[in-house]
Amino acid sequence: MSDPAKTGAGPAAHDGCMASPLTTIPNVGPAVARALERLDVAVPDDLRGRDPHELFERLCELDGRSHDPCLLDTFVAAVSYAEGGPARPWWEVSRERKARARGADA
Repeated sequence: MSDPAKTGAGPAAHDGCMASPLTTIPNVGPAVARALERLDVAVPDDLRGRDPHELFERLCELDGRSHDPCLLDTFVAAVSYAEGGPARPWWEVSRERKARARGADA
């Protein structure tokens, strides 16, 4: 079991004054951290094994609108990083997504 003092879990983990532990993930600032927290992701380890596309779709459903696909790319990069992958800027994921879309259109 993780030590709450190290993971940031527990009652005082995010009281509005402290930064979310999610902001330790590359590309995740306060706004993305708040979005992930709404999806029951409180600490980086919560992203392991999660489907970033499903997280993105759930957020769109919660908000009743489509979000910018760059947010999806940020989720993809964050999940990959949480699972032990290298830190990658979200725009690299965007380029890959756009290249796949062009290939599917061909």
